[in-house]
Amino acid sequence: MSTEEEPKRGPIASAMAGSVSVGINMLSEKFTELTHDADSKKLTASANFPMVRLPEGYEIEKIAAGLTYPTSVAWDDQGNLYVAEAGGTFLAEEGASARILRVGANGTTTEVVNLDGRIYPAISGMTWHEGAFYITHRDQELNGAVSRVTLNGEVTQILGGIVDSKSDHQPNDLRMGRDGRMYVCVGIAGNSGFMDENMIPFVLKAPDGRPTAAQDIVLKGVNIELPDFREGGKGTVLTGAFVPFGTATEPGQVIKGSNKCGGSILVFDPNNAEATVRPYAWGFRNAIGIAWNQKNELFIAVNGYDNAAGRPINDYHDGTYRVKEGAWYGWPDFAANFSPVTDAKFKPSSSAIPPTYIGTKRVAKELHFLIDHEASGLQQPDTSLILGLHEVNSSPSKPDVAPESWGAYADQLFVPEYGDFQWITNPLRDKFSGSRITRIETSGSGENTVHAFVQNEKSGPASQQGQLGEGIERPYDVKFGPDGAMYIVDFGSNRTSLKRIADGHFPIEFDKESGMVWRVTKVK
Repeated sequence: MSTEEEPKRGPIASAMAGSVSVGINMLSEKFTELTHDADSKKLTASANFPMVRLPEGYEIEKIAAGLTYPTSVAWDDQGNLYVAEAGGTFLAEEGASARILRVGANGTTTEVVNLDGRIYPAISGMTWHEGAFYITHRDQELNGAVSRVTLNGEVTQILGGIVDSKSDHQPNDLRMGRDGRMYVCVGIAGNSGFMDENMIPFVLKAPDGRPTAAQDIVLKGVNIELPDFREGGKGTVLTGAFVPFGTATEPGQVIKGSNKCGGSILVFDPNNAEATVRPYAWGFRNAIGIAWNQKNELFIAVNGYDNAAGRPINDYHDGTYRVKEGAWYGWPDFAANFSPVTDAKFKPSSSAIPPTYIGTKRVAKELHFLIDHEASGLQQPDTSLILGLHEVNSSPSKPDVAPESWGAYADQLFVPEYGDFQWITNPLRDKFSGSRITRIETSGSGENTVHAFVQNEKSGPASQQGQLGEGIERPYDVKFGPDGAMYIVDFGSNRTSLKRIADGHFPIEFDKESGMVWRVTKVK
């Protein structure tokens, strides 16, 4: 955690103060032995990296290091391995290059395509299809986009105009399905329905950013009163759900559906993306990664609610789900386990909830449904769609399914947990979550346990334990390569920064050249 002294606050910092007022130093020295499930106790120390634990008979090695914001790996038709460097994080303010590197057998990396000035970062997802890379990113207006990139550097945007990406959540993983269509995960705008204080840097750059829906929905007309940080930051303003910051809503107001909605899996023909794009499933918060098992069943890993300013939801889990075409997965009115967020157990302290209104009438400071479910034709999601529930804020990311060569683990879903953003995601968090690789059965046996597979001996990123590069940091992508090995893209180290808030930036500082690619193989 940062040990900076709190800087003087301007309008932006003052507006965000509610999300950072408690818990700033709660994680210092809070390293505990990991005991999430019985498998944690069965893991053994790696011979190569002693602080890393994994099952006996497997070993981990580092095959690339010194990377800046790596997010994805992919292989071409000849089996060459490539890694994407994002070019930035939330708002591309870090001055890093967006590029694709080839990873050599000896761990060297060679730039093959530089995308600076040709796309707006960050690159989150990358896949290889019919002789080219396909990547997810933003455009210059911060809309979410998908582009085709050839090895000789030709860039063609095939899909754009995803409005939700004008926020902290953009398009993420994308993969080709066995049906010949491309599937892309798209995050929702904001945390839990509103463009609130945490969206300040994004609203200032793109005032029309907002959450969207896959179909027409009817609103309850819930508005929250927030500091108006625009034009000098004076006074307050009412902000409603599914609309831009500073826009109030009314009961019964209809939000039109969009074929490019956020919080979704979008599907399209990569040869005619704009004409064919449509939602495959929706109602996720931050949809990060997808994978199919041998039965061609689709699974998705989702980052759940933050207990943060605006509409704080004190959830207990992040979710990995079975994907049913056409299904709604409950955001923003149901928790990760599909319980209603209006349940008392999800309510934070009333002081964390801003003044709340239905239309212009003041109502109780509590969590209200934002959507009129009956009028919108929506029902509480079916719990049979839950594959596994991770610890809240563990941030399950881009998963993959193990091949037959992995024996007892074949056809299981391996999910990287990026980890929490400390007091940004939950000011009351008193220990780390995530920073590990987990596995979940996909056989349909009803066993929804999230098992540990690769993790540090103690909770938290290796850098927080003074051992950057010696253990797992921020795993974001897991892919099984043509050689049958597991490849882990480790984003690198970061820390919270009060100074960035005062400067009007998202309050996370990311370290350049701290990213890695790991490989896990069977050794016996």
